[in-house]
Amino acid sequence: MSRVSWSLACVDCGQRYAGLELRYRCACGGTLDVVHDQGAARAVKPETFDRRLASRLAVDRSGVWRYRELVLPVRTDEIVTRPEGNTNLYASPALAAYTGVEALQLKHEGENPTGSFKDRGMTVGVTVARRLGMERVACASTGNTSASMAAYAAVAGMTAFVFVPAGKVASGKLAQALAYGAKTIEIEADFDRAMALVEEVARREDLYLLNSVNPFRIEGQKAIAFELLHDLGWKAPDWIVVPGGNLGNSSAIFKGLQELKALGFVPRLPRLAVIQAEGANPLYRAFKSGTPLRPVVAPETLATAIRIGNPVSWKKCLRGIEATQGVVEQVSDAQILEAKAKLDAAGIGAEPASGAALAGVKKLVAAGIIGRREHVCVILTGHLLKDPETVVRYHGGELQLEGLEARDVNRPVRCAPQLETLLQLVRRLARP
Repeated sequence: MSRVSWSLACVDCGQRYAGLELRYRCACGGTLDVVHDQGAARAVKPETFDRRLASRLAVDRSGVWRYRELVLPVRTDEIVTRPEGNTNLYASPALAAYTGVEALQLKHEGENPTGSFKDRGMTVGVTVARRLGMERVACASTGNTSASMAAYAAVAGMTAFVFVPAGKVASGKLAQALAYGAKTIEIEADFDRAMALVEEVARREDLYLLNSVNPFRIEGQKAIAFELLHDLGWKAPDWIVVPGGNLGNSSAIFKGLQELKALGFVPRLPRLAVIQAEGANPLYRAFKSGTPLRPVVAPETLATAIRIGNPVSWKKCLRGIEATQGVVEQVSDAQILEAKAKLDAAGIGAEPASGAALAGVKKLVAAGIIGRREHVCVILTGHLLKDPETVVRYHGGELQLEGLEARDVNRPVRCAPQLETLLQLVRRLARP
């Protein structure tokens, strides 16, 4: 095994560990950061990333490994990639008008291979697992992490164990874990209990843990920031808005932005806004009160991807919020579903958690926190088909939520199999 050019550092106490030491937390209990020797990163130029866009090599076509000097400088033959990333950055006049800003763009991480941003972190996590000689990997999941890990483990020839809260995972996500061959265990508890259990099981059974407590997951997910700024010609927007669940994604995006600024790729940092669901809002409460995070017991929201009451990466996330003069906001399930319906009707589409981010923009603009002329980039975290049941129930008028007006309902219409009846129906539906 060749020498590595990174180490691990505790977020709480600063204790350093070897770069490939098999650990996820410091001895003090704090989470870990990957700290790079920036020599290789300082030598790379933006033109290198442009050139790789035209390459036929899988590692160059990956929207993570294209930036490998900034992510994790490993040999290209060690990398496990599908490839991931290369997600589109959309503009939508309709959604800009809905939120109240003039310049709105949406980076759609649901266009990753398994349909969520988790693939960016998983390609790095599984690559490190391979380098460590691990044959079995594990995670607790609300759905997207299990789908991603199962896929990448299959590519790498590893056995995947996923722990999911029974009855609390959208079928589109659970189906992926099963299809990719993961050993799937349904825990009769919420995600937070499943997370606590999987950490202990991984320690005792020689499983490599691939939740966002794994610092290498963060290294992959920070490539969202690299690719977004690359998309924008290395010009930072005023705001990046992200839904908040376990908070690994917002932590990763901040780490990536911070490193880009330190390397001189961008002159300033955009402000970060993290949006939580009202029923799963521990970070929002901590931010508003100025006190350490207190877990939310039995969190509840229709946005299952962010139904987390005790997020692992909260300290890393708050570090980014404070450093960028950012904010944390909460939105109701009714606001999430309204925003999701707008996203879907704009032809872009996303899972409910992504609707939370768009709803958050609208709320922050109305409050005067985001200026109407500021440039806002929203991170859409998952694909529309991750949670088809919610879509069907919404448009079928089956969801009864306080404050939900469901103005954008698009009900299916039944028709008898007669031509004239069908023609009359089409003509009626065609009227404005």
